[in-house]
Amino acid sequence: MCGRYVSTRRPEDLVRQFRVTEWNPETLVAPNWNVAPTDSVWSIMEGVDRETGALERQLRPLRWGLVPSWAKDPAIGSRMINARMETVHEKPAYRRAFSRRRCLLPADGYYEWVAVPATEDRKAHKQPYFISPEQADQCMAFAGLYEWWRNKEIAGDDDPGAWLATCTIITTEATDAAGRVHPRMPLTIAAADYDAWLDPEHQNADELRALLTAPADGHLSVRPVSLAVNSVRNNGPHLLDAAGPER
Repeated sequence: MCGRYVSTRRPEDLVRQFRVTEWNPETLVAPNWNVAPTDSVWSIMEGVDRETGALERQLRPLRWGLVPSWAKDPAIGSRMINARMETVHEKPAYRRAFSRRRCLLPADGYYEWVAVPATEDRKAHKQPYFISPEQADQCMAFAGLYEWWRNKEIAGDDDPGAWLATCTIITTEATDAAGRVHPRMPLTIAAADYDAWLDPEHQNADELRALLTAPADGHLSVRPVSLAVNSVRNNGPHLLDAAGPER
């Protein structure tokens, strides 16, 4: 699975990298070294402009944890942060989004944990590892899905509070260096395939699944980092420091 990740790129940089044509500079998502479920994250998607009817590539925030349109309670999203590649095109919670509502979720890297048994000097704990591209400045584009959930307790569709926009990350069996830490890992989309992945008219499940690739094409760095990662209350670049005492 992918249950925590790092996303610190400036929106201006994401606009250039992903060739975004529509975004609101007043919308803010702070750099985050400890992205957790239900956090607001940047996403890249394609949608129709209400005024012109043109298809625009948008940079916009989504809440991490997909809430299907038919859900009775948005709390279900905290349990739907990942969608398995093996079944994403079949599961009722994901198949409609996989068909027409795909997005990219930019990330610097992600965390996984290894259980460390107790010793005479230290109690048992979970050691976080940061998994990122070997090329340190490379930004990964996680393969994501998004959904709109309508709050029926709010009367007007034009009320901003009436709609909740959420997302999930597609995962698969981990390979190479990542597989030594955790059996699952997030999937990404290569830059050459951004257009095909984001196009809502592209609905061939087999062709879409063929676009899913390992992060950094499998060229990953895996290293232990600060135990401070273990608390979602902690944030900041110090979380990526070499493993040491919890701060």
